Amino acid sequence: MTDSSRPRRPDVTVVELIGGPEALDLDLHGYDPRWVEEYLEHRHRILDALAGVDVDVEHIGSTAVPGLAAKPIVDIVVAVPDITAEEDYLDGLLAAGYVLRVREPGHRLVRTPARDVHVHVYERGDAAVHEYLLLRDHLRTDADDRALYEDVKRALLSRRWDDMNDYADAKHDVILAIKTRAGAARR
Repeated sequence: MTDSSRPRRPDVTVVELIGGPEALDLDLHGYDPRWVEEYLEHRHRILDALAGVDVDVEHIGSTAVPGLAAKPIVDIVVAVPDITAEEDYLDGLLAAGYVLRVREPGHRLVRTPARDVHVHVYERGDAAVHEYLLLRDHLRTDADDRALYEDVKRALLSRRWDDMNDYADAKHDVILAIKTRAGAARR
């Protein structure tokens, strides 16, 4: 659908958070293999919704790591040819039942109305996609970092979070340290 001869448009310049801040009211659950099944169902749903668009779809986040406790939210990343061409992907995702939550430079987030599946959309080649996959793949193979990450998540979730984004930000340092080790291990 995307026409490579079409001139690129500027992306959005501000963060639009539809619905405002949301409190985090979830606990960690032991790894559940049904998360993979849920991912696969949504992968098919996304590919059907975006038929004709050249996209990459990957399961990311803690639910993509066997043996890692996680909040029961399946995270998916979709790489599209042009993030600014929302008509090529956003309309299809909304028609498939997803709801727009975030529109920000280089990133869109849609999710299920039940908020149990988050679909992150980036442009193909965006460093964020590489970072998600680097973290996921490393946590799948490194038991020590997987345990460290789970311990940090458990400690953070023992606190009250009025905004889910604040919880995500609080994990930044440990995620950065793990990704640094993961990058070094790949060399």
